[in-house]
Amino acid sequence: MKKTKPLVLVGLLLVACGPSTRKGGTRPTPGPTPSPAASLIQPGEGHLATLKQLTFGGENAEAYWTPDDQSLLFQTTRPPFGCDVIMRTPADGATPPVLVSSGKGRTTCAYTYPDQRVLYASTHLAGDACPPVPDHSQGYVWPLYDSYEIFSANADGSGVAQLTKSPGYDAEATICRSGKDAGAIVFTSTRDNDIELYRMNADGSDVKRLTNAPGYDGGAFFSADCSQIVWRASRPAPGPELDDFRRLLGQGLVRPTKLELFVADADGSNARQVTYLDAASFAPYFFPDGRRIIFSSNYTPGGKPGREFDIWAINVDGSQLERITTAPGFDGFPMFSSDGKRLAFSSNRNQKKEGDTDLFVAEWREVAPAAGADAREWTPADRFAADVAWLADDARAGRGVGTPGLEESRAYIERRFKDLGLSPVGPESFSLPFSITTGVEVEAATSIKLDGKVIERAQFEPAPYSASASVSAEVVFAGYGITAPELKVDDYKGVKAKGKIVVVRRFTPEGGDFANDRPRRQYSEVKYKAFNARQHGAIGLIVVDLPEVAKGVPLPAEAALPPPDAIQPSDEGLPIVLVSRTAGAALIAKGKHRAELTVALKRKQATAYNVVGRISAGKPTSSAVVIGAHYDHLGMGGHGSLAPGVDAPHNGADDNASGVAALLEVARVLGARRAELSRDVVLIAFAGEELGVLGSTALMRSPPEHLAPGDIVAMLNMDMVGRLRDGKLQVLGGDSAPEWAALVQPVCARAGLDCNVTGGGFGPSDQTPFYGAGVPVLHFFTGSHAQYHTPDDDAALINAGGGAHVAALVAEVALATAKLGQLTYKSAPSPMALGDSRGGASLGTIPDYAGAPGGKAGVFLAGVRPGGPAEKAGIAKGDLVVKIGEVEIRSVEDLMFVLRAAMPGQKTKVVVLRGDKAVEVEVVYGQSVRR
Repeated sequence: MKKTKPLVLVGLLLVACGPSTRKGGTRPTPGPTPSPAASLIQPGEGHLATLKQLTFGGENAEAYWTPDDQSLLFQTTRPPFGCDVIMRTPADGATPPVLVSSGKGRTTCAYTYPDQRVLYASTHLAGDACPPVPDHSQGYVWPLYDSYEIFSANADGSGVAQLTKSPGYDAEATICRSGKDAGAIVFTSTRDNDIELYRMNADGSDVKRLTNAPGYDGGAFFSADCSQIVWRASRPAPGPELDDFRRLLGQGLVRPTKLELFVADADGSNARQVTYLDAASFAPYFFPDGRRIIFSSNYTPGGKPGREFDIWAINVDGSQLERITTAPGFDGFPMFSSDGKRLAFSSNRNQKKEGDTDLFVAEWREVAPAAGADAREWTPADRFAADVAWLADDARAGRGVGTPGLEESRAYIERRFKDLGLSPVGPESFSLPFSITTGVEVEAATSIKLDGKVIERAQFEPAPYSASASVSAEVVFAGYGITAPELKVDDYKGVKAKGKIVVVRRFTPEGGDFANDRPRRQYSEVKYKAFNARQHGAIGLIVVDLPEVAKGVPLPAEAALPPPDAIQPSDEGLPIVLVSRTAGAALIAKGKHRAELTVALKRKQATAYNVVGRISAGKPTSSAVVIGAHYDHLGMGGHGSLAPGVDAPHNGADDNASGVAALLEVARVLGARRAELSRDVVLIAFAGEELGVLGSTALMRSPPEHLAPGDIVAMLNMDMVGRLRDGKLQVLGGDSAPEWAALVQPVCARAGLDCNVTGGGFGPSDQTPFYGAGVPVLHFFTGSHAQYHTPDDDAALINAGGGAHVAALVAEVALATAKLGQLTYKSAPSPMALGDSRGGASLGTIPDYAGAPGGKAGVFLAGVRPGGPAEKAGIAKGDLVVKIGEVEIRSVEDLMFVLRAAMPGQKTKVVVLRGDKAVEVEVVYGQSVRR
């Protein structure tokens, strides 16, 4: 056989549990030439306590432990075999390796079942000879032999059974060895005209596809508890790269020039990219605890990937990248023994002959990298993870407005802005104060007399936006208090309200025009009724839940009186009270009535701060791009919590420590590239978002110098960017300027992200006040999840690598936006008020706002809340809700309309599409918790 240069061999070994391109032929088997153990370990390889060489010459790789940790199955080319076979060697090297595969055809990817049977892929059914290797006239390519099938056999190689029989390539199979899924197999196949991961039972039955992205997905392994899988993948960009991939795939070839690592739940869901090294990273394997990954890569810190391959480690969230080996040449295919005490890998070190790759076993030790050593890089993912961890620590107690935790967070962001070289927007400080209402307290003086009778306190509640005042006047009745010319409704017709206290019915009439969501929401809102009463000269407002019903029709159950809160703290200019039916029914009856209202509300005030810094462009400019994220959250719970009654830190790691971490990373990136900026960039960390976008509203109402709406080209908001999954990023606000799609989509394509750029400028986050002021906006969002607004939204669930990648994308969008002459603002109607509803229930579903695959009508579910009504009924992530009761559900808005009209405890039928099958279940509505 022609002598192979080691660096070429390095490239060939990238087939890692896949197709090999080594040519057939024989070569002499070199005799053992052991070197002193001390010389095998190189400087910087502190994790390797001892190192034992098991093979001495030839091409030996992919050595994977048997379940008892006593031996290793490995792939090798050696006489008399012309291409790869599978052999077994004791882990201590005490006896020579023995053949396990048949020696016919080409064999790859050996793994062991929990009962010691073996699994591998082989081409032997197509013939005894080695399949031909492709020429490299098209560059470096791998063959995907369609003759590869997956087989099981006894530990000695006997009893061979075929597990796959589909056309195309089936190989790269490994096994779950523990738990209820022990024996389950994950493998790679081209059966669906792409290179994807699949899962099947130990006997080859029940095959399920796990991945669905164009490109190569392969070399997957389960974590020790089989809850996760890790694999390598290429993601060719749309256009020439993807066209080339598909052209080669049609020839049974693939070009693996760039590979990144991914992890997912064992069923393929919740897929996340771990590495963003822009290199050939492969052969990933979990540490025993499942929190870290060891792998091979030709990544070169600070430079272009080269031909040196080393072993690296990284956390599953993409942080703490660490170099493990430093030997020249190739180190790869690392795999831990089940107890984590030994590491098997392949290496070019201690070669007897140039081109040899041998097997080694090291004793593993946990050590911290030496200070200043290049083994441990401080990456964007590390910075992102560290910022999230600090902000979402229990010590911050949920960063509630008016709490020490929020003040500590403000100081932290100020320090980081200063360290990153930003300039304060204020005269001396980065922090711009504004007043905020943190609560509304009903004082003892609050009282009602109706027709001279004192009403018990339990029978009424003042509205939080009521004026604190006393009034005494005649009462007049004005129906539902609605004036809607477009609906031909005027409840004030003939009512002399000036100087009077008006009593109105709560909610809206049933049926007719009010069966539609928009008028029902608009005209049910008590704030609207108060505004309309004031417009007609009223000096006070009483609201009672006493709807009109046909004769003989029973009244619906009375809605609870809403307690005052701080979300709508504005003073509507007159006393407003909601009273019970018992107290208020008489006021609607015929006859004259009089009321005395005293409302005394104490609004708890606090000073909050927006933290604002500026990166100045290279040349003076009169306009800026604003990038923002809010840093407050829910404190210990209370209003807005989806875990009502739980008094615990709501740390908000994703909502929105992730946005702040991204903001800081954007500041670092743009600060280093300020020479490229055509406009200033202003970065803002907002407070008060959870109480109703109060910080961003305050800034737009009283902007600092050079930050009025006319000075702002665009506002980019990052709220919940820490849970990137399946490479999908929602970019809301795409309809706020027609230029956005053409600007953002190329940036997303270069970043390898699937961006859904759509939606208007209004939404429940800090871009809304900017859009309302005439500024085009974008809101970057990685999706909903079950931990939203609960104490479980913690740093351990953050995808730090993904969050840092989103930050890099936002920085690129900001640079591109700064270069534009101007965006064309596209206005849209203001969002409807939430409205007041008798019901308001929950299914416990988490919509995927990116929509269903293929654009199907319905509500596609990103998840269901644990213990919620949907989960109890058997509704699951990935279901498409298409019908509730008799109502066809085509959008999230349809779902919200149904839920607003529903009552907790009611039963209903829900129809979901699960794949192509319609499934009907009965659901009992739960209690709604509004944001």
